[in-house]
Amino acid sequence: MSAFESQFDQRLLNLFLQFLTDNRRAKFEEVLKYRTRHITVVMEDIYQSQNASAVLRTCDLTGVQEIHIIENKYQYEVNPDVALGSTKWLYLHKFNKTKHNTEDALNALQNSGYQIVATSPHVQNHSPESLPLDKPVALFFGTEKHGLSKEVLDQADTFIRIPMFGFTESYNISVSAALLLYTLTQRLHNSAVKWQLTDQEHNHLLLDWCRKSVQGADLIEKDFWRKNNR
Repeated sequence: MSAFESQFDQRLLNLFLQFLTDNRRAKFEEVLKYRTRHITVVMEDIYQSQNASAVLRTCDLTGVQEIHIIENKYQYEVNPDVALGSTKWLYLHKFNKTKHNTEDALNALQNSGYQIVATSPHVQNHSPESLPLDKPVALFFGTEKHGLSKEVLDQADTFIRIPMFGFTESYNISVSAALLLYTLTQRLHNSAVKWQLTDQEHNHLLLDWCRKSVQGADLIEKDFWRKNNR
């Protein structure tokens, strides 16, 4: 079950909204206008937690709601000093249960309709300005040292490369993500692509944010279900 398919009741959302200040509710609605699942980020075996955590912060600021983390050799732990609370508002999906975590992630995203886009300084199918956005995009990022696995490179639908004009080989992952996500989300905002959340996704996410913002939310919800499931 995805984060957007969890138990939902409009009455419960209406109840939680009563506990929000007008400013808080307006902030939620303003942020939700720019939230998207059309682009998702996938990080494969990132062992430098500060860089991966900076990517999460960038996802929040550019409106990317879902991040997928593949853990084969390395386990990722959020660096709170870098993420600055961004994980509270995002959905993180980890693939770390089997020996084939990368394959599991690829299959899950392909089955959900995403085109697999590998970021690489060595292959140039597209630039940030030319990548097709008519279909949902899963941007795969690897480590600075080794890059993406052969499995991702072999199964990628296409590649994206950020132009570079210096001597060093590549941007680090946090800079790459910031450059790509800013450009791609700006292109989406100015396109005819239906990149916004559906009404159902909007309400599910709003409810989730309410749960995380209202003091005693667990008790409020427990009481709600007790009264409405007799």
